[in-house]
Amino acid sequence: AAAWTLRDDEATAARRTEEVLGLFPVLRERLDAAAGTLSGGEQQMVGLSQALLMAPTLLMVDELSLGLAPRVVEQLLDVLRTLNARGTTIVMVEQSLNVALTIAGRAVFMEKGTVRFSGPTEELLARPDLVRSVFMGGASGGTRTAARRPAVEAGTTPALDVADVGVRFGGVAALSDVALTVAPGQVVGIIGPNGAGKTTLFDVISGFVTPDSGTVRIAGTDVTGASPDTRARLGLGRSFQNARLFPALTVRENLAVALERRTVKNPVLGAVWAPQVRRSERRIGKQVDRLVDLLGLSPYADKVLGELSTGSRRAVDVACIIALEPSVLLLDEPSSGLAQAETEALGPLLSRIVRETGCGMLVIEHDIPLVTSLADRMIAMESGRVLVTGTPDEVRRDPRVLASYLAASDDVIGRSGNRVSALADILGNPQER
Repeated sequence: AAAWTLRDDEATAARRTEEVLGLFPVLRERLDAAAGTLSGGEQQMVGLSQALLMAPTLLMVDELSLGLAPRVVEQLLDVLRTLNARGTTIVMVEQSLNVALTIAGRAVFMEKGTVRFSGPTEELLARPDLVRSVFMGGASGGTRTAARRPAVEAGTTPALDVADVGVRFGGVAALSDVALTVAPGQVVGIIGPNGAGKTTLFDVISGFVTPDSGTVRIAGTDVTGASPDTRARLGLGRSFQNARLFPALTVRENLAVALERRTVKNPVLGAVWAPQVRRSERRIGKQVDRLVDLLGLSPYADKVLGELSTGSRRAVDVACIIALEPSVLLLDEPSSGLAQAETEALGPLLSRIVRETGCGMLVIEHDIPLVTSLADRMIAMESGRVLVTGTPDEVRRDPRVLASYLAASDDVIGRSGNRVSALADILGNPQER
């Protein structure tokens, strides 16, 4: 469809199509798949490819690194540099300052519809009042200081146990013999290229996809054939790459909906506004206030969700999941759409949730500093299989992971932390300044 305007020049359309497929080989393998069945990262690739097919003179890119693996981001940055060298003007919205620094010579920092800064990108880093502003006020310390939790006791029944799971879509093996366990109070991170099967694995665990082989157990209970709502009642909570909330409701109302199971269910008592119903509503109101304070959402509490930014909606999504008090928590790219400073605050916040609730957490994440600071154990996936598992350091240093996933610059791999955090530390130290 994007090449439709080139219908009178089939040779050019074919050449440009081949060029974008060369940039994103995974799309060549999924040419006949419905776009809605692709992973979030693959859908991002499709959108970017559609823009590149037009050979634009002005290219506007909204959140370049959103949902993309480091290697793909590096490839795309090379493409944008080439286009810019040929005379294409590029305007890019980007949450990661580290990524922006690798390509943008000038930066414009906006807040609440107002330009707060405009000038050389490097000068923006000398403005800690801007780059360190974080709406998640309940968290602090950044990804580098995420608190470690006590070691999991041996013999504890796993909060989640996935054994030899296989899934095929037509003739394509989306997952093959995938196995993992998550103990109570443990965080397991999953990394891998786009299309590696990470989100499909989450769909299997949460009941949206039935595996062709293998089993899924929650706290020892076999839920392989159970519905998503049954798994939720057993303590499974999940976030999605795109926050699935109610856009017409306010932030407070969305949080109240997440707490709905704690309300009085008798419709007669509700109709007469019985005392027990009033007490239940007061409790819900207090819990909503607590969640608003925890995530620093007070400025947005009474705003309709559809009016909020991607990052603000992500914070509401996290708050709604916390409201469920899950025993197993699946987070699909929780930093997606968050500004870099917010991402750096997210690690300590998630560690605090695990520490205080004792839930097991399984996290898919492309932000390497975030996931390595948060995870007790990491799993690298490729082509629907577990490539390597071990401690964060072991997985990051594995040659297979370096070749298939981390073949990118340090700034692209370190979307949070790294040079911005280091510079912020210097700016906060008068002697070093």
